[in-house]
Amino acid sequence: MSMPRPGYRYVGPSDLKGLVRPDGEGARIRSAADLTRWVSARGAEERAEPFTFVVDTEGVLRLAPRRSEHVVCAGGDTVLSAGEVSFREEGGRWTVDEVSNQSTGYCPDTDSWPAVAHALDRVGLDHPDGFTHQVVFRRCVSCRQVNVVREDYFVCVFCDETLPSGWNIDGADCRVVTAADDFRRSRRSASSG
Repeated sequence: MSMPRPGYRYVGPSDLKGLVRPDGEGARIRSAADLTRWVSARGAEERAEPFTFVVDTEGVLRLAPRRSEHVVCAGGDTVLSAGEVSFREEGGRWTVDEVSNQSTGYCPDTDSWPAVAHALDRVGLDHPDGFTHQVVFRRCVSCRQVNVVREDYFVCVFCDETLPSGWNIDGADCRVVTAADDFRRSRRSASSG
């Protein structure tokens, strides 16, 4: 039996980590009342979108508006999981509608779900039995690029090497795919096609 991972370090661009400010992390949600207060303070347009979340190393859910960086929400710290979450109100209570591990700053594995479930249970929120949208992150051992695996196709989008079957993101020299990389890849594809 494998030991649980102690957490996920930030592996995204250093300029985004530079956005972290003292007391600027996401709202700590420890109860249903905390969630109600925080969500109620958001406008209708903001409530219609998923929120950025992290589960900190104390197992506490932290929330921030969707366009917030996960590393800022986490205060630059290690997390047990990260992603996006949306809520809906049912019978005067908030419940989790959708939740994913989509965070290119932390690239948490799908096995981080128990930490999310525990944090949501502590708040007293009904939630799905797992991530409603799972993102599989893998680092290519050849070119060191971080990939999002789609449709169980474990092949690097940058160099066509086979990607490892197990999570392997955390490393000082790994690099997350950026919008600029996507642009370069689409230009290469267009010129070779």
